[in-house]
Amino acid sequence: MEDMDMDEHDDLYGIDIDHAHKRAIDLVPEEFFWNCADELSPFGSDEGDIALAEFRDWRKLHPDSPVVDCLKWTIESVGEIDFADYNESLVSAEKVKQQIEDENFDDQQYIFTLDVSVIATGFAQLVDEGKMDASSKPVIKVALDRQILWSGLHEGWEHGDQYIDNLRVLKRVLQEA
Repeated sequence: MEDMDMDEHDDLYGIDIDHAHKRAIDLVPEEFFWNCADELSPFGSDEGDIALAEFRDWRKLHPDSPVVDCLKWTIESVGEIDFADYNESLVSAEKVKQQIEDENFDDQQYIFTLDVSVIATGFAQLVDEGKMDASSKPVIKVALDRQILWSGLHEGWEHGDQYIDNLRVLKRVLQEA
């Protein structure tokens, strides 16, 4: 499907390759991306699925706004931090390791859930509109890079290598989109 009216998104729920923009399908032929049950995919986890739905709701209310505005809202609500603080300074192995080891820091919420929400929001635009706003790409890159670090620091996670491979595919797509 080349272009889709916003009204056509009203009835969509979840990731659906049959209703995705053709450019998204061309850029991401990998099956994991389109699998709503794959926890290692952008939309397969509860967090990613919710972010996709939230993006679609946000887009209905803000059809002409840049997606970075939605990312700002996501970061400030899910991450409970100022948008300006969500930047490359977060992509530090030392910092992420310290946060994981800090029993008073909820890395599941403030790293995993936040980053997955940012990734899914950014890629939702690609799925529905066939593009990714240039202004949103640096924000999405922070999320991808931090997820790669976070995953690599969870030694013994049996799905860590596959998740990192998937994230690297998303980094490639981010550059090409």
